[in-house]
Amino acid sequence: MATLLLSCASLLLVAATTTTTWPAGAAAAAGYYNPPGPDAGGLQVGYYSYNKCPPAEALVKRVVGAAVRRNPGVGAGLIRMLFHDCFVEGCDASVLLDPTPANPQPEKLSPPNDPSLRGFEVIDAAKDAVERACPGVVSCADIVAFAARDASYFLSGRRVDFDMPAGRLDGRVSSASRALDFLPPPTFNLSDLVDSFAAKGLGVEDMVVLSGAHTVGRSHCSSFVPDRLAAPSDMNPSFAASLRRQCPANPTSSNDPTVVQDDVTPDGLDNQYYKNVLAHRVLFTSDATLLSSPATAKMVEDNAKIPGSWEEKFKAAMVKMAGVEVKTGGGGEVRRNCRAVN
Repeated sequence: MATLLLSCASLLLVAATTTTTWPAGAAAAAGYYNPPGPDAGGLQVGYYSYNKCPPAEALVKRVVGAAVRRNPGVGAGLIRMLFHDCFVEGCDASVLLDPTPANPQPEKLSPPNDPSLRGFEVIDAAKDAVERACPGVVSCADIVAFAARDASYFLSGRRVDFDMPAGRLDGRVSSASRALDFLPPPTFNLSDLVDSFAAKGLGVEDMVVLSGAHTVGRSHCSSFVPDRLAAPSDMNPSFAASLRRQCPANPTSSNDPTVVQDDVTPDGLDNQYYKNVLAHRVLFTSDATLLSSPATAKMVEDNAKIPGSWEEKFKAAMVKMAGVEVKTGGGGEVRRNCRAVN
């Protein structure tokens, strides 16, 4: 989950709670529980639509669409940004804060984010656009959530189209060490992933569905060479050979190229990821491990083979993730500048 992703209003709470496809009792027998969605925290669909800032969502969508048309990889970065934001301090835009003398090591400088996390300039442009229309109204946290939703829409050829509840406030705390504590690395096995998502109120199926975002974006070689190419793994031999041609045997900070995560449809948000998992043509241990239990392997197979199934689940899982530990009321602020607290 470390290279891409990789986070509700009461109106959508039922839709946002993904459902399993296994027979009754199978989930418990497998030791898995898919919890209800995180506390909605007062989020609402259309939060800005009436008297707050009616053009807010359209303005963000316009900025994101232009950015994705220029570079689809930025869209992948925006989806991943929501995941990396929500899993640390909750969905509060803490990942956007720049270093300061008082806080020299914010989340964005943590190894899971630096130098690979992308899209900050798109969030800045979207914030500038909404500030011109409605100063001091739209939070950076909501902009991150809208941008991930809109990136999904454009990268999927408009097939992943959903409402994103809003009303989040921006946080004031951002720590690189907290990112290390909560963001699951690409070396995680299945039980590690299940525990990591459960800590944020997300279930096994949420984890499998959100992993599908690895169908877009790029990864640094250092994220998979040590445990997937330099050590025995189940990777398809021809895929491994292709990666060895692109990656050094010992990546370093000065020699760490990137490769596409999905070499079939690299710029399309679709279910190809699951086909790649079944074919053992995925980069990370955290991808390959989805086949290590019958329950998650069945989810992978269904997402690969049932047209439209994954896209519908992904919409709900994104809304559910975007409701993780949100700040409302007196728990946050609306930043004037997404890179700095007020």
